[in-house]
Amino acid sequence: MSIVSIKNVEFLNNPARYTDVYRCRILFECMAPLKDDLEWQLTYVSSPVKSELDQELDSCLVGPVPVGTNSFDFEAPAPDASKVPEGDLLGNAALILTGSYNDQEFVRVGYYQFTEYDNEEMKENPPSKVVMERLVRNITAKPRVTRFQIKWDVGQADSSQATVSIGAAQSAAVPSADDLDMEDEPPAVSETSTIDDPMNGTS
Repeated sequence: MSIVSIKNVEFLNNPARYTDVYRCRILFECMAPLKDDLEWQLTYVSSPVKSELDQELDSCLVGPVPVGTNSFDFEAPAPDASKVPEGDLLGNAALILTGSYNDQEFVRVGYYQFTEYDNEEMKENPPSKVVMERLVRNITAKPRVTRFQIKWDVGQADSSQATVSIGAAQSAAVPSADDLDMEDEPPAVSETSTIDDPMNGTS
């Protein structure tokens, strides 16, 4: 069981131009009052084998977090195209949304982003140099969600504090952005599901 359960992530401007900001709305449920803020971060992954090229687009702190269902809008800039190899600008990339509490990552939501030209002529005969203003992106509707067990510091109603340990850290290595395969669907793991599972009452 997790104190915070993500319910839905909606990208409000999808599809969009490659250079447009990302606007998303995050819906989550909190089961107990938290002492500290939640941190959310959006990362762009242009290459599955070169993690040094990953770009942290933005992060934000959300709090204080009341018990119940909460939502907030998160905006992040487009990736810096000058830091992306020209050969990786078109085709598949990935977006990684992470949620953390006290520097402990408790959820990771991975999306595929497909980038192409906005007209058939350029799709069929791509120019030798990428024309950025003609690129459009489309983010997949079905993300992959991985949840991690962490220790939560939970505030009690009488203002006393208690530390709740929701299991130990997983023995398996925490998946990184490199684990997203750009060619095939990412492999299913025991803690991974589609994001709509919680909404359907499944785990």
